[in-house]
Amino acid sequence: MENRKEHYSLLTATTMIIGIVIGSGIFFKSDDVLKYTGGNIGLGILVLCIGAFSIIFGSLTLTELSMRTKKNGGFVGYYEEFISKGAACGFGWFQTFIYFPSLTAVVAWVSGIYTASLFGFEGTLENQIAIGFGFMTLLFLINILSLKLGGYFQNLTTIIKLIPLLGIALLGVFLGSANPEIPKGIEIIGKSNVGFGWLAALAPIAFSYDGWIIATSITNEVKKPQKNMPLALIIGPLVVLGVYLLYFLGITNMLGTSYIMSTGNDAVNKAGEILLGNHGSKIILIFIIISILGVVNGITLGSLRMPQALASKDMIPGSKKIAEIHPKYQLSLKSCLLSYIITLIWMVLHYITQKSGIIGSSDVSEIAIVFSYVCYIILYLKVMKMKKDKLIKSKFKGIICPVFGILGSVIILIGGIVSNPLYVPVFMLICLIVGGIGYYYYYSKKKYQR
Repeated sequence: MENRKEHYSLLTATTMIIGIVIGSGIFFKSDDVLKYTGGNIGLGILVLCIGAFSIIFGSLTLTELSMRTKKNGGFVGYYEEFISKGAACGFGWFQTFIYFPSLTAVVAWVSGIYTASLFGFEGTLENQIAIGFGFMTLLFLINILSLKLGGYFQNLTTIIKLIPLLGIALLGVFLGSANPEIPKGIEIIGKSNVGFGWLAALAPIAFSYDGWIIATSITNEVKKPQKNMPLALIIGPLVVLGVYLLYFLGITNMLGTSYIMSTGNDAVNKAGEILLGNHGSKIILIFIIISILGVVNGITLGSLRMPQALASKDMIPGSKKIAEIHPKYQLSLKSCLLSYIITLIWMVLHYITQKSGIIGSSDVSEIAIVFSYVCYIILYLKVMKMKKDKLIKSKFKGIICPVFGILGSVIILIGGIVSNPLYVPVFMLICLIVGGIGYYYYYSKKKYQR
């Protein structure tokens, strides 16, 4: 068992949560949220609040588990300690083969969207994917060749990403402007009555808030964790919600809902132009690209270690070789290579789904995130059982938090299905099958060894 090193303060833990959660999603998902809500700003605010609500209660619940384990591997460690090693292996396979690589591929593609716009390249899917591939490969190499450089880049981008968000938020809310005309040749999308279709906005919102689960894995390294971690897990998401709400209100006040829905991801360019003049859009784009690359870097940090984490627990074929740590790079190069290849495959799959339009305005990572929320429910139920067994004394932490965490997960699941009733259930079944294969692999190997 490792000795616990308590070296994170409340402030550090809170800023870490903010840095992990705030990423690329709010920049390129705002138009999706408005489309799903029929241009209704009030409903947009509601789904942003539901997303924060799911994080707060979910993370407070999982803190009860993180304070009771020294297992490594983050979420896989929770499953290993509190559910079963087979379930941990299954969830680890899902994260290794679906969650991390699909998320990396999509966010890298988003960096390609804004880079193409910055340099005036034709905004074809092929150009965007090619640029995203280049950035992804570069960040994989940086994180393999220099652990410190990857960490420094992460810290820098956490600060930089707040600049365009707060700039557009504050100036848009307090100064506003006359809504610009929609460029000629672009289909105008106006307000509409969507009924319960607004629930579909919860899928892109889940993407915008994703990453919070990583924060619970640092609980054992926080000073006075019983006091400080719950505070950090309340303050952090509330700060994120505040920033997101201000940005959402700022950009809708500045551009108008119809302009944002019609121009999509390019809307933020116009916001930069209004704020900073002719070159304003370029300046804003540079900040956004750096911010998005920070997200790609952060996901890559976790992604290239996942096969290594599974191999250390003998949960993946070829574990002995994959677990070998290179003395110079302090990483398993085989783990890094496997992670890179899987991510490339997902980039190809993402290209196919976007080119064919089979999932509409969604992307392959959204469903993986929705499936993750379903997996969280298992751990929420475990916390409730621990309260029943009197291992947890607080009713708030043992009953109220997990119940609301489950409710949040169910709402996001419903939103995911509403966004694409045909594709989402099929893809979630694929996620379940991959997890099932991991579960079967673990127990079949143990049976063979006996």
